[in-house]
Amino acid sequence: MAILITEQFKCDADQLWAIVGTPDRVDWVPGVKDCVFDGEVRTLFLPGAGKIKERILDRDEALRTMSYSCFDSPVPLDSHHASIEVRSNAGGCELIWKTTVVPEATEPFIKQSKMGALAQIASIIENLN
Repeated sequence: MAILITEQFKCDADQLWAIVGTPDRVDWVPGVKDCVFDGEVRTLFLPGAGKIKERILDRDEALRTMSYSCFDSPVPLDSHHASIEVRSNAGGCELIWKTTVVPEATEPFIKQSKMGALAQIASIIENLN
């Protein structure tokens, strides 16, 4: 089973991509206070919870797509793969965010984190306009 989130935003696709498609930008990720990106791995620091390491598998600026895999987390994961895509549409743009994770028992936690991220993205976009 996979987590699939599609969310419409009333902004230009490039504006949304600048937020979610920049590997070391973390102002939209709940609980993350800092990030170090070495060009391949981003390390997210969560005060009181530890750190998360994600490998950026591919990133296409023109298509506004990125995929990544978490390989070090305070929550035990057997496998994790996620992709982000930003598409232009008549209403602005759409974020398509897919994640597959094992064990499946972690899905509710990951989905809750994503919902928090969507709220933070909406707040950032509201402040842009």
